[in-house]
Amino acid sequence: MDARGRNLVDQGETGIRAEVARERPPASTGRRGAVVAALMLAMALAALDATVVSTAVPQIVGDLGGFSYFPWLFSGYLLAVTVTLPVYGKLSDTFGRKPVLVAGAAVFLLGSLLCAGAWSMGALIAFRIVQGLGGGALQGTVQTLAADLYPLKERPRIQARLSTVWAVSAVAGPGLGGVLAAYADWRWIFLVNLPIGAVALWLIVRHLHEPQRESAGRPRVDWAGACAVFACGGVLLTALVQGGVAWPWLSAPSVALFGTGLALAGVVVAVERRAAEPIIPGWVWRRRTIAAVNLALGALGLLMVAPSVFLPTYAQSVLGLAPVAAGFVLSVWTVSWPVSAALSQHVYRRIGFRNTALLGIATATLILFAFPFLPYPGAAWQPALLMLLLGAALGLFQLPLIVGVQSTVGWAERGTTTASVLFCRQTGQTIGASVFGAVANGVLASRLGGAGDLDAVTRGLDGDGVPEATRRAIADAVHAVYVGAGCAAALAFLVLLLVAPRRFPVLKD
Repeated sequence: MDARGRNLVDQGETGIRAEVARERPPASTGRRGAVVAALMLAMALAALDATVVSTAVPQIVGDLGGFSYFPWLFSGYLLAVTVTLPVYGKLSDTFGRKPVLVAGAAVFLLGSLLCAGAWSMGALIAFRIVQGLGGGALQGTVQTLAADLYPLKERPRIQARLSTVWAVSAVAGPGLGGVLAAYADWRWIFLVNLPIGAVALWLIVRHLHEPQRESAGRPRVDWAGACAVFACGGVLLTALVQGGVAWPWLSAPSVALFGTGLALAGVVVAVERRAAEPIIPGWVWRRRTIAAVNLALGALGLLMVAPSVFLPTYAQSVLGLAPVAAGFVLSVWTVSWPVSAALSQHVYRRIGFRNTALLGIATATLILFAFPFLPYPGAAWQPALLMLLLGAALGLFQLPLIVGVQSTVGWAERGTTTASVLFCRQTGQTIGASVFGAVANGVLASRLGGAGDLDAVTRGLDGDGVPEATRRAIADAVHAVYVGAGCAAALAFLVLLLVAPRRFPVLKD
């Protein structure tokens, strides 16, 4: 435990830091409701743009060409968001939330405007990365401000609202993109961001007022560490995203990228150890509470890949559902997740943050392991019911951990802490997409007697016209993915049980 950790006086889950008087007071607002509306709009933009392009790919490719590069429309955005999260978290602790959020929103809107005017696939990919550079500020700073604005007893309400906005936006993104591409023009996918983002930006500038900071000398920014973190994260995540897709896992590009990424990781450690104000400070991993939440939510990101990526394929190819019905099977968890998250406060106030999260992830583990036991081919209500229960379990798991870990640090550390949690969750999703994609393709190849790729097999198949052998192979592949997701959930349970303290050392509001 570091020096700051030793100053913490543990009083159950109402612990008070001895130096709490030195902490900066939380942000205040002239109209808190207006700021919350701005945060919800910003969260909706960040979530929508992660998925909105997916159904407009045919129109975009038909206009710009570059079919072989279109996956980078998604990967480039998500990579930029992920690798910038730690940087923005530290900057918000150094300069305040408002300037970071305003700058991030401006960059995001600039990227949107550039995307709308893209003249080639290469230009569009580059401008999507610009969007992602702003999206990282939106995601991390919005979550941090939610904790700044509300005391502990009210945080579940705002976090549940943000979870609802994120879930609904992520699910609605493909549908909205398809409608705009079909009835207007694909460029409107990016142009609609401008008025919405402008309203959010105006509300933040007009109504968010952070208390004046006490001057402690000129702020020192670890720009060398920021560049090293950005380079290391970009190389490693690119290796994970493209491995097994653009090139084989054991090919020269994969080996080169992973080798370069590991070397850059060593550079990050060396630079951060010498930095006066490191981008990723060592206390993020030395404090048991933060380290445990980071690992647990990394596992959450990994297991979420199973339903969000593979369930629609299962619903269409195995159950024979139309795309809209398949989307409904997946979307039901966006109903139960925020409701469960909002109600979780009544549980963790009685049994604590850790025990509430343990209850949620234990239930999620059982649900994920139950999926392979569904009858074949089964009815649509069966996986839909499991998804409804899974959303409720994960709402009980995620929100207590986020609220709990944010409540263990003061203002000057909250941005870094929140960014580390979100970074681990995003990284878990990237790893999960790569690992579970390899698992599904391996099972499919073994069942069909040769090399197989789930995307290639299912592309263009009508649910009613899928051969029986292929349908069973797809079912087995998705079942294997759910077993892997169940193992990830079990890992999160063990991390919380063995690493997290029984009582989170919460600071006094």
